[in-house]
Amino acid sequence: MRAAMAGAEVGDNVLDGDPTVRALEQRTAQLLGKPAALWTPSGTMANVIALCLHLQRGDRFLAPRDAHVLLNELGSAAWLAGGMPEAIGTDLGPGRPSPHTLERIISAGRNAPYYALRTSLLCLENTHNAAGGAVIPADEHAQLVATARDGGLSVHLDGARLWNAAVALNVPPAALTVGADSVSVCFSKGLGAPVGSALAGSAEFIEHARRTRQMLGGGVRQGGVLAASCLKALDRMDELATDHANAARLASGLSDLGWDVPTPQTNIVLGAVADVERTLHSLRELDILAMPMAGRVRFVVHRAITSAVIEEALERISTELPSSAVHSTSQAGMRLHL
Repeated sequence: MRAAMAGAEVGDNVLDGDPTVRALEQRTAQLLGKPAALWTPSGTMANVIALCLHLQRGDRFLAPRDAHVLLNELGSAAWLAGGMPEAIGTDLGPGRPSPHTLERIISAGRNAPYYALRTSLLCLENTHNAAGGAVIPADEHAQLVATARDGGLSVHLDGARLWNAAVALNVPPAALTVGADSVSVCFSKGLGAPVGSALAGSAEFIEHARRTRQMLGGGVRQGGVLAASCLKALDRMDELATDHANAARLASGLSDLGWDVPTPQTNIVLGAVADVERTLHSLRELDILAMPMAGRVRFVVHRAITSAVIEEALERISTELPSSAVHSTSQAGMRLHL
C-alpha cells in the first residue's frame, strides 16, 4: 500500500483533476451502483456534505438510535447542515428500525401545520457502529427506502462499514444501496487505508457535493497519493471475512470467560462490564488499549489483528484481568485496539 502511494500518478484534484482520485471515484461509484462518487478526507465530511445537500434549514431528519450522524459527528448535521435530528427506535434489533416504526413517525407528521417540523430525510447506517456492527439485510433496506419514499423523504446511507455488511451477507455492495439518494463509504476502517472516504449519488448530486466539499476545506491537491491507498484497500475487501471470523472467536472466548457478549455479525464485538473505568485501567495494564462506546465494551477487529493476537488477548484477559471488573451488573463500554 505504501509503495502504491509513493508511485501514484497525481495531478491537481482541485484545478484539473487527479487521475488516481478519478479512478478511485469511478470504481467506488460502480461498486455502489451509483452514477458518480466523490473522494473526501473523512466519513464525517462525506455525511455532512450529504446532509447539507438534502436538508433545508429547520428540516427534521430521522436516523436509527445511536447512529453515527447523531452521536459521533459533533452536531455537524445541525450546525452545518441546519437539520433537526430525531432518533427512531430499532425494534427489529440493534441498529435496525422497522418499516412500521418509520411509517408511524412519517404519518404523525402528515397534515401538520406550517410551523411544525418538516421531515425530509432518512439516514440509515449499515453496518451500525454503536450496535456492534449490526447488518441491515438487502430486503430490509429496500423496505425502509420504499417507506421513506412513500412518505416523501430522501434517503442517505451512512455506509462507512458497508463493505463489512456486503461480505457478511455475501452480496455485492450495490445490493445494499438500492434506492438511496446518496451513500457514504469509508476506506480506512476494516479495509485499512490510512485516510479516505467517498460520497456517491447522481452526477448532479456529486457536482453539488464537490462545491460543498471545497467550502468545507476538503479539496486537496495531489490527492492521488491518498487515493492509491484506497484503491489497494478495495482490492482487499474479501479479506474482511477473516476479520469477522476473528471477531467471532474473540466473542466466544470472552463469553467463556464470563463476559456478556452477543455473537457479532461483522468485526465489532460488544460486551458489558461491571466497572468501565476499572476495566479500562486493567486492560491498559495489559497493553490492551480500549475506549467506551454506547454503554458497552467495544472490541474492533481489523486487518492488523490476527488470530494469534486474538488468542494472546484472551490469554492475558483470562489470567490477569480481575474477574470482579468483568462480571456485569450494569451496562458499560469500551473499544479494544491491540
